[in-house]
Amino acid sequence: MSEKDLEKGDSRASGPPQYDYGATEETLEGTKWTRFRDSFKKNPNARMVTEAVDEEGKPLEDQPPAEPALSMKLKDRHLQMIAIGGSIGTGLFVGSGAALEAGGPASLIIAYGLIGIMLFCTVHALGELAVAFPVAGSFAVYASRFIDPAWGFAMAWNYALSWLVTLPLEIVAASITVGYWPGSRNVNPAAWVTIFLAVIISINLFGVKGYGEAEFVFSIIKILAVVGFIILGIIIDTGGVPGQSYMGAKYWYNPGAFHNGFKGLCSVFVTAAFSFAGTELVGLCAAETENPRKTLPTAVKQVFWRICLFYMVSLTIVGCLVPYNDPNLIGASSSDANASPFVIAVKNAGISAVPSIMNVVIMIAVLSVGNSSIYGSSRTLAALADRGQAPKILGYIDRSGRPLVAILFSSAFGFICYIVAAGTDTREKAFTWMLAISGLAAIFNWASICLCHIRFRRAWKLKGHTLDELAFKSQATVWGSYVGFIFNILILIAQFWTGFAPVGYGEMTAGERVQSFFQAYLAFPIVVLFYIVYKIWFKTKFKRAKDIDVTSGRREMNLAALLAEERAEQAKWPMWKKIYKTIC
Repeated sequence: MSEKDLEKGDSRASGPPQYDYGATEETLEGTKWTRFRDSFKKNPNARMVTEAVDEEGKPLEDQPPAEPALSMKLKDRHLQMIAIGGSIGTGLFVGSGAALEAGGPASLIIAYGLIGIMLFCTVHALGELAVAFPVAGSFAVYASRFIDPAWGFAMAWNYALSWLVTLPLEIVAASITVGYWPGSRNVNPAAWVTIFLAVIISINLFGVKGYGEAEFVFSIIKILAVVGFIILGIIIDTGGVPGQSYMGAKYWYNPGAFHNGFKGLCSVFVTAAFSFAGTELVGLCAAETENPRKTLPTAVKQVFWRICLFYMVSLTIVGCLVPYNDPNLIGASSSDANASPFVIAVKNAGISAVPSIMNVVIMIAVLSVGNSSIYGSSRTLAALADRGQAPKILGYIDRSGRPLVAILFSSAFGFICYIVAAGTDTREKAFTWMLAISGLAAIFNWASICLCHIRFRRAWKLKGHTLDELAFKSQATVWGSYVGFIFNILILIAQFWTGFAPVGYGEMTAGERVQSFFQAYLAFPIVVLFYIVYKIWFKTKFKRAKDIDVTSGRREMNLAALLAEERAEQAKWPMWKKIYKTIC
């Protein structure tokens, strides 16, 4: 019997009976216009989160496999590029400048390295959960299933809100980036906003395939740009550019490797966490992937290489080329691409053409994150609606497998970005407060993912299952999830400290300190409010390990037979291939 038959639960294979629900409807009759028009009609059978319940609303013990209503058109190459380059955006290209100015080059490397280790553990935990349960709106579903429904509700709205405000943030950043070129400075930035907004919304209306293809192209461009910068940076640092002498690590000695001491290091942690935000989208994409059991583990493993190559190597070079007291870094806006240390490094070397190229790349990176923001928020909102935790209309799934109303709702938030027409001061204030809403969202979600994995492993063991039954096991193991969870809590503590008493707080008024705190920690009261209100209203209980459901939502049928076939094939691989597949 073929593997394809096994995956589909062929009638000749042993196993529970088949259930046919939640599949995307295909419209193949009529003209192209008719098919296009009908594709927007509602699929009456579609559900984002499939869970079979009895008459009392309790999950059935013998659950049918989940068949997501979304269109499963993401291919292996899409997922690879989303994993490798998906979250490379303003956090790396622009935000790293503020981090360098706050903590110095050594703090930059330490903070990004530690966040990278934590994220490696977190993404592997997410990969194990997402391969076993490839469900839409996965972060909320996992938190509701393995921790507490109230916490799942809080995490889902926290995640959705963070992406909703990220869209106008990124479009505003893109419109500011265009201002780098003299010819565009006299153009009203609202005109650029209109163009960028139209492009991003159009991409998402093409469905998950449009999102996947766009991210594939965007990620290739970003990867080539980072690799190109690394090569050029090494040439500049070693004195290979005409008129430049050997630089080495002189800026690590003068003005120094650290700035603002331990508090400077703590302030860099927050920027580093923001830079890595979006990495978890790989787990959200699992529900729209043709074969998550095969493609997702490979994508998860790519995260390690992205952290090492694109963040650690490039930022090490940045620290050698740009001093933390460079006047272009001090007091610059976090949305201004001119404050990018990547651009400053090349400009300081006297190379005239490359800064423009880097600004084009930054603009593409900004559009990429904006594109991901509609994808992430729309899928989370549709899953919330399906579970009765958001307006029902947001759960509208059309016959092409798009959460259409959720996409339109998420896109509508992009119109906030027309605030650019109100002037620089108003724009920067709005930008700062929107950033405050999304700033800690990733930290909460990463901590939640690690805790979900810990709880899942405990419940899996209590139900009599072994790790050999899992199609993919976290390389960081459950101990890596403990490390990830503890580290995320430490970041929240560090952010509280730097928000309550920021660098230079002695010169600030009481009002400025209060404002600084809420700009740094606004996401915390939002999460607490969502959690407490839902907890009191629905009187939910913290899930005990013995009561956790580890059956519903598992897509694969006959997993034991599939794994036995794959492992028999892997046993015949040569050693080099076994090593390669382990790390890649």
